[in-house]
Amino acid sequence: MSYGINVFDFGAKGDGTTDDTAAIQAAIDYTAKRGGGKIYFPYTPRGYRIASPAIEEVNGKPTRAQLVIPAGTANIQLEGEMPCRFLYAYQVRPVDSPYGTTRFMPQPSDPEPRIFSSTTIFSDWDAPEEHDPKARPYSILSAPEGTSCRGKFSCSQVTVTNLEFLVPMRRDKMYPTQSAVNLQNVSRVHVIDSQFALLESVGDSVLGAELQENPCHTVGLMMSGDQNDHNVIRSVAVQGFKYGLVIGEHVIADYVYVHNCEEGIVLHDASHISMIQHIVAQHNRCIITTTRGELFGHRPGPCNLSVGTVNYEPGHGHRPEISRLVWGVYDPEKRLRGSMKWHQPGGDLVFPTLCSENFIVEKY
Repeated sequence: MSYGINVFDFGAKGDGTTDDTAAIQAAIDYTAKRGGGKIYFPYTPRGYRIASPAIEEVNGKPTRAQLVIPAGTANIQLEGEMPCRFLYAYQVRPVDSPYGTTRFMPQPSDPEPRIFSSTTIFSDWDAPEEHDPKARPYSILSAPEGTSCRGKFSCSQVTVTNLEFLVPMRRDKMYPTQSAVNLQNVSRVHVIDSQFALLESVGDSVLGAELQENPCHTVGLMMSGDQNDHNVIRSVAVQGFKYGLVIGEHVIADYVYVHNCEEGIVLHDASHISMIQHIVAQHNRCIITTTRGELFGHRPGPCNLSVGTVNYEPGHGHRPEISRLVWGVYDPEKRLRGSMKWHQPGGDLVFPTLCSENFIVEKY
């Protein structure tokens, strides 16, 4: 039985063909106007298609999102019917692989359309390329820039639960030009049992194509900006972006899964400590990094971080090449303070780091 504000009641179809952008936006606007509430997405095997172009500004404030959380004090939750099934293809398996050949799905010859096993919101809009790291990224969901605190907050609280957000990887480019969810202008963020990933697999063995280095500064999930209230992450996965998860301070996370990212978890400022209990990192160029200069409007600052454990696979010898580990921790400006332990189940491999003695890295 459904509960909350059902997107079907606002005209969403979830058939994977209809553009559901306007219907879902109507549900969000209604919820914000009434002061908040839960927006419910029933599971559909073909997902909710978001095809409309991103809105550049709302009331003169930068937004760049296809779906917009209106500014205000409303407490809004977007919830899917069932939790995500994590892990899409993170390596390009060869034709003779016992696990099956990695292919783009669906193929033109396939009789049936793509079927999702999670409550999925996917974009197939061709976002413009944005190569400026300071610029706001194009995303499926965001709130407009505001005026509160250094994070320029416009919204009080947003929760995302049991939802999968997928962006297209352009086969002619082999990287995404769009980000998934940008909540940098929301002061309180909770993300639970959700995934932010690519609509395609990361390559095709038959075509010899694989994920490439991305000139666009895309991000899977961006949490609140500096001087936020609190951020909670519980069982969240990111895959296929230049930056998987971008965070600041007051972040408490239990389980984070990052794969196929050039930089898995990126910190800009954590004057107040952030804590991650466990990270599973498969085939990322860098696992934990700090920003170099301004990124998405975030100013670099001290980064106090406590990580319980990192369990990783380096991806050496596998494709995509861009996903092969170079740095476990990369902090050339030596802003990190805290500690972490790492584990690699395949043997006693080196966990390469570039950081100061103030960030203690130990083998588990």
